Amino acid sequence: MRINPETVERIKQTADIVEVVGDFVSLKKKGANYSACCPFHNEKSPSFNVNPVRQIFKCFGCGAAGDAIKFVMDIDGIGYGEALRYLANKYQIEVQEEEVTDEEALRQNARESLYLVLNFAKNFYQQQLTQTDEGQSVGVSYFRERGFTSDIQKKFELGYSTDTWDALTKEALSKGYTADILLKAGLLIHKEGSQTAGYDRFRGRVIFPIHNVAGKVIAFGARILKTDKSQPKYLNSPETEVYHKSDILYGIFQAKNAIRQQEACYLVEGYTDVVSLHQAGIENVVASSGTSLTTEQIRLIGRFTPNITILYDGDMAGIKAALRGLDLVLEEGLNVSIVLFPDGEDPDSYVRRVGAEAFKDYLKKASRDFITFKTETLLQDAGNDPFRLAAVIGEVVNSIIKIPDAIKRQVFFHRTSEMMKVDEQMLISEGNKLLRKLHTQPKPQDRGNSRPPNFTPQGPQDIPFADDGPPADFFAGDSPLEPAEVEEPSQRTKLYYQEEAFIRLLVLYGANELEPTISVCAYVLGEIQGIDFKDPVFHHLLTLFRENYSREKVLTTDYFQNHHEPEIRDLTISWLTSKYELSSLWTEKFEIYVPSELDVLDKSSFINILRLKKAFIEEKMKICMEDLKKATTEDQENAIMNEYIFYKGISMAAAKELGSVIG
Repeated sequence: MRINPETVERIKQTADIVEVVGDFVSLKKKGANYSACCPFHNEKSPSFNVNPVRQIFKCFGCGAAGDAIKFVMDIDGIGYGEALRYLANKYQIEVQEEEVTDEEALRQNARESLYLVLNFAKNFYQQQLTQTDEGQSVGVSYFRERGFTSDIQKKFELGYSTDTWDALTKEALSKGYTADILLKAGLLIHKEGSQTAGYDRFRGRVIFPIHNVAGKVIAFGARILKTDKSQPKYLNSPETEVYHKSDILYGIFQAKNAIRQQEACYLVEGYTDVVSLHQAGIENVVASSGTSLTTEQIRLIGRFTPNITILYDGDMAGIKAALRGLDLVLEEGLNVSIVLFPDGEDPDSYVRRVGAEAFKDYLKKASRDFITFKTETLLQDAGNDPFRLAAVIGEVVNSIIKIPDAIKRQVFFHRTSEMMKVDEQMLISEGNKLLRKLHTQPKPQDRGNSRPPNFTPQGPQDIPFADDGPPADFFAGDSPLEPAEVEEPSQRTKLYYQEEAFIRLLVLYGANELEPTISVCAYVLGEIQGIDFKDPVFHHLLTLFRENYSREKVLTTDYFQNHHEPEIRDLTISWLTSKYELSSLWTEKFEIYVPSELDVLDKSSFINILRLKKAFIEEKMKICMEDLKKATTEDQENAIMNEYIFYKGISMAAAKELGSVIG
């Protein structure tokens, strides 16, 4: 089935880019727009921009750009249809569908099929919990014993799998799902040598669905309730096309709004810890599900807050081992705190024993920053042994230098010197030695610096009028693009930048009127007759304008912003999104009026034409000089020189009009 065009248009009109992006990253108001650290590549300072007027996003670091639908597609790695359905569900829009051909059905995204069967399994497990005798007597009893109300069970969509071999498989096959898709979703285990489909992965267990940030079920965690040493206590879904355990945190979908609002995230180990804390009203909590914390998980938290507090319930040996891995959190620029619970307690048991308010008070009193906690723990273990004390100093300094912020590093060096009773300058010197050593080592490629699927970076395009090429910082950014992916600045001629500036003017302002009945498009196209562009994309856009204008139609910005060709669409969004914004203080405080590009559109159009012609003529002059080298007779040389002098005269006239300095 395919979503009909009327529904698609309604979704586009209803979806608000700020709300949609805000579900995945923490946006900050910046003038008329919003900014954040880009969720598509690793960066420390925000270069991701959301424009609520144009309903578009743009990253000046990696080049990602698009509308609300494109953002959902890229952030969740899903197809166009699934992104539309996600937005329709978010805004409670009824989806009207129409039939598709067999060929179109075969091309449906395999990921969408996985999401569908996983959602079916979630619904099946919920029914098994509430509508079977075994589910009621075993599953519901367990959740009640844990203190989970029916509301919290619904919130996390908890379920139960009966202790039968193929209950889920039989039901799924009867509903039209194939054994192959069940296998790919991790719900089915194939029995080798058997003619049957196989048997269910989860049997006789309470089920904890694992959701991605968008709220889609991507996997399951399952806990066995009976004593059976031959089976693991917890069983998780295997890695699939939609589930990578190192990239996800349990409870992130339910917790993301609370994390953003409270600007803090609690990290625990298990599923029941998360559910229990939500039950107690502490909703800004997620779990690593028993795995070591990964860079991807840290960055996922970093989308919503820079503050993370880790709640430990393990013994001291386990904590010391975990401390070594927490340097990853410091490297990502997050502020890390640690809370240690009394012996034999974990977040789940402790909150049930003391209650929500006492639990929150304990978190405030027992919370210590990571560096202080690590220093105290290692010092206690080292005792008075000078060699072990020296090793502790080295280990703590090694953690401090992982902090990207120089001011924070200085604060921790000062605090550590007081705790260890050693000279602060000595710690700083040791840190500088380690930093120099790190900087001289070749850096491995950052796995987290990923880009959206099928995305070709364009680079910043904020050059209204380029005269002598791009500005010095044109290709600067938090994450420079790889040479293989973008044309080097030296390979782009002056003509390229003038063509771009000219097309940008047409795309953004072509339909605007300079005078009654005279549009920008009519004026500038009339002034460059006989000139064709060398760059294939700009040539294509110029041809579109010329062909449509010949039919008395002027193409608008919206036409290009929603163009079916991704390269044109991304280029338009790049031109629409300015990396910098004029401060309102110029007018509000200093009463200085700064004209906008629209205010000087007539002058801009004239200057663009002159600059384009000048660059075009200078290319002709270069060709003349090349031809002069190849000339074999005096007559050929004279003809070429006369042509060169003719072009030179036009170039000088244009330069004089532009006010350029001529050497």
